[in-house]
Amino acid sequence: PPQQFNVTSYGAITVAIITLEVFAGMWINAFIICVFCIAWVKKKTLNSNEKILLLLGCCRIPFLCFAWVYHFISKIYPNFLHVQTILQLLASFSTFFNYSNLWVSACLCGFYCIKIANFKNSFFIYLKVKIDRMVPWLLLGSEILALAISIITYVLNETLQRDNITSTSQENFWEVTIRKDKQLFSSYFLAGLVFAASFMVVIFAAVFLLFSLWRHKRTMQTNSMKDLSMDAHIRAMKSVLSFLVMYSINFLCLVLTIIYATKKENIMTLLVYIYMYAFPGVHSLIVIFSNPKLEKALLKIVARVKCE
Repeated sequence: PPQQFNVTSYGAITVAIITLEVFAGMWINAFIICVFCIAWVKKKTLNSNEKILLLLGCCRIPFLCFAWVYHFISKIYPNFLHVQTILQLLASFSTFFNYSNLWVSACLCGFYCIKIANFKNSFFIYLKVKIDRMVPWLLLGSEILALAISIITYVLNETLQRDNITSTSQENFWEVTIRKDKQLFSSYFLAGLVFAASFMVVIFAAVFLLFSLWRHKRTMQTNSMKDLSMDAHIRAMKSVLSFLVMYSINFLCLVLTIIYATKKENIMTLLVYIYMYAFPGVHSLIVIFSNPKLEKALLKIVARVKCE
């Protein structure tokens, strides 16, 4: 019926803004993928940093696609989500690529820290020597972990939908409500646990990099020559700190999502959605300007467009 397509003002604004953010984020990450794929074809190989960034871009594009489809359907035609397996599949795919995005981003911060920071600890030196060999296994482990969580999410959503179907009788209404609350709590607890673990990696990377930069700057105070290691420290520090700030805001958004989960049309919910969908594109933009190869390719494209 036509009334199913009536969208409130908040819903319409949310869909419009999120659509713009999603397409902008997809273009930005597609640019990263194209640059590294071209480099891969030319050189026949990629370094560890480029492998992480390539996988990060590949995770973010499908995450934006599935998340946008889910949000669009939930606002325009919400009854479609009650079709068997539709909700579970959308939520599972979105969860898989979202956690892949979080863990690969955490791997990127950890890689910057180990590769650039300077400590005399034997274990840290061992990691610095072996990090290039460890990167493929870290990325594979991140994908396996994300796949396991997406399977758990699928099972939770399937159980929740089954309860919605069987909760028609009045006698088991309270029992079903309690079961739903437990399942929602389990889902949010799992999301918070995974997010907190990756957040801790980013925090430790930022702290170690900052401490290493402070020590290195103190030892180079008497040297007036330009230090390449200092430039690498500062460039990595900017990227990790910017990601730390965005991660912190993302954690706040997760808490607000839990608080306002039952309030579908709320201004705070609108702001949370706007930020969460902007995160993959904005962080990828920061990555572009912190990576010399990506920045150079972008400047070439901008200069060519200006000439035309």
